[in-house]
Amino acid sequence: MSQYFEVHPDNPQPRLLKQAVQILHAGGIAAIPTDSSYALVCHLDDKSAAENLRRIRQVDDKHHLTLLCRDLSELASYARVDNRQYRLLKLGTPGPFTFILEATKEVPRRVSHPSRRTIGLRVPDHRVTQALLEQHGAPLLATTLIAPGETEPMNEPQEIRARYQKLLQAVVDAGACPMQPTTVVDLSGGEPVLVRQGRGDATRLGLEG
Repeated sequence: MSQYFEVHPDNPQPRLLKQAVQILHAGGIAAIPTDSSYALVCHLDDKSAAENLRRIRQVDDKHHLTLLCRDLSELASYARVDNRQYRLLKLGTPGPFTFILEATKEVPRRVSHPSRRTIGLRVPDHRVTQALLEQHGAPLLATTLIAPGETEPMNEPQEIRARYQKLLQAVVDAGACPMQPTTVVDLSGGEPVLVRQGRGDATRLGLEG
């Protein structure tokens, strides 16, 4: 049965976030709000939690999972970033952009793309997500909460609780999110490639939307 935490979207209660983070540290999976949509998150270094995350979302190991980071310096610890890439990252963070980059050895091999050794990384622009990351003290492994067979992300916390209460250990309710996925930009090759146009304005990065 999942624990349900109702938090204020602008001033989330630290006590409640601390409880949610304890669940994540114990290997739990949580649904949390972000600046794009609700996401499923777990501890990066917990192998069975990462496997559960994929199982709930029904994706295989070729599906890019994302690391939610507090800021650009934390992101740079988990991805190989050159000066050109860094300039682009600076333009898109914090914000609803996911960047695909080559993972460093800080990222467990089992959560990066099996053949490309890449990972999605982003710095969300959402107070609750940022406060959770602060309490957690490290990036969280995440995937957009899209129910099997659906194309739109889930956005109603009560509905998430009802549907996933036997699969999730926590639901953090901060109200509705924009319900639009992030814009995905692949920076792992020579030139930036716009993989998916979502909420983030690609022209902000000098790319065609």
